[in-house]
Parts: sequence; C-alpha cells; structure tokens
Amino acid sequence: MRIAVTGSTGLIGKALVQSLRADGHEVVRFVRRAPAAADEARWDPARGEVDPAGLAGCSAVVHLAGAGVGEHRWTDAYKREIRDSRVLGTAAIARAAAALDEPPAVLVSGSAIGYYGDTGRRAVDEDAPAGQGFLPSVCVEWEAAAEPAAAAGIRTAYARTGLVVARDGGAWARLFPIFRAGVGGRLGDGRQYWSYLSLRDEVAALRHIIDTPALSGPVNLTAPDPVTNRQVTEAMGRVLRRPAVLPVPAVALRAVLGEFAEDVLGSQRVRPARLLESGFVFRDPGIEQAIRAAL
Repeated sequence: MRIAVTGSTGLIGKALVQSLRADGHEVVRFVRRAPAAADEARWDPARGEVDPAGLAGCSAVVHLAGAGVGEHRWTDAYKREIRDSRVLGTAAIARAAAALDEPPAVLVSGSAIGYYGDTGRRAVDEDAPAGQGFLPSVCVEWEAAAEPAAAAGIRTAYARTGLVVARDGGAWARLFPIFRAGVGGRLGDGRQYWSYLSLRDEVAALRHIIDTPALSGPVNLTAPDPVTNRQVTEAMGRVLRRPAVLPVPAVALRAVLGEFAEDVLGSQRVRPARLLESGFVFRDPGIEQAIRAAL
C-alpha cells in the first residue's frame, strides 16, 4: 500500500515508518519544512495547508503529529500549543483527505487515553465517557476535528494510546536513566494505575487498525492489564537489577511539573476492549515483558 504518515520523526511515527517499509509498503512522510526527499510532502497544520499530491493514491493515512504533553511546563501558551497542534493538524488532514477524488480507505488519527481523565481504580474501555480537565477536553476536540473524513465516508479510527514503554522517547526514556542509577522509586503513593504498552505492540496495533475494516471510532492502545505505579517501580527494579526504594513525594512532583503533575499522579485503568475483540494479539502483555522489549 501507499500510506501517508504525519509525525514521522516522533517516537511512534519513526518506528511505524520503519515497520511499514520493512514489509514493502510505500510511505509518504508529511513535514512542515520544504520537502528534501522523494518520500516527503509538505503540510502546514497551523494554516490548514496540506499538499494533496502527498495524499493522492494513499490507501491509508496515519496522523500522529502533536506537541509533546510532557516536554514543557504547562504555561497557558504551551497548553494552547498542545491543543492547537492536535486540533488544527487533525482538521487539516481530515479536510484534505475528504477533498480527494479518490480518498483513502482509512484515517487512523492519533488520540490518547487522557480522554478518560482520572478513573481511579475503576477500569474503563472505549464505551466510557470523557473525563474532566485539560487533557480530556483536548482529546474530545482532537477526535472531533477528524469529522470531515468520517463524513466523507473514510473509515476513521481514533488511536487512544497509553504510556508507550520505549528506551528512546516518552516517559520511559526519562525513567530508565533514573532507575539505572539506582535512585528510582514510586511516584506519589504509587497506587495510581498506569496503562502502558510496548513500542512494538503500539506499532502492531496501528497496523492492525489499518488492516481491520471493522475497526472505526475509538480504539484503546494499551496492554490488557494495567498496573499500578508501584508495580511498575518493582518491575523496573527487577529487570534492571537496581534498588527502587526512593519515592518521589507528590509535593515534589507538583513543584517540578506544575499542573502536569496532577496527570502523572492521576490513575488511568484503561482496557483495550476493541483491540482484543478484533483478534489482536499482544507480544508484550505484561509490564516486565514490555520493559525487556524496550531494552
């Protein structure tokens, strides 16, 4: 297939492009600068501009672009960037795909389990409503921005991704050095649930959505059994063979991370009901398996 990908320089996008190309698919990478290679096409999400030639002939579009949630303190300006990078970019891609004479069969649009907010100890799946707060409100707008594609008859799926266990990006890229140094520990009281999946399962799940006509709407991309932060801490200590006994108090997290700390300390117990129902098989269903896969 010919497949267009935004966010191809990010952790997930880079791995997805490598996986698709390894299996012989043609990938068009959308970039914000002038294209410098034959496999690149230009877009400007802030202005709503997308080069239609990059989408022409594509069977699928995977839209992953967006500013990193944990990259900076959440000032008002950065919160606008988080929101706009997702909503404006998604709207631009959805409109451009819908306007094609021969639109793609499927749009897999990135989203996040932040949609559900803090679920405490309550397990939720794709039927759960949106939560309260900044990230849930962003996710609601983010997914709604893809409506032009759905209205044009393009199968549209929202990949609500959890915490991706990877060595070179995301939350775990920050955790690994700390635990290797022997100064890792639980965050806050450690009772908050983390819904995770390995990077290779994330890529496989995105490809599964592309290849499964029955999948549209929200699809949770998380391992089958979420674990608590305390369990993550214990697993990191076992795999890395380092002590993991130095907890980070909640007050310290709030001082360092600001508003984002509430999401780090919040609990999200999310199950991938639709993936499992569609026959997806996880390679790394357990937290230790996911950590070892990252290493």
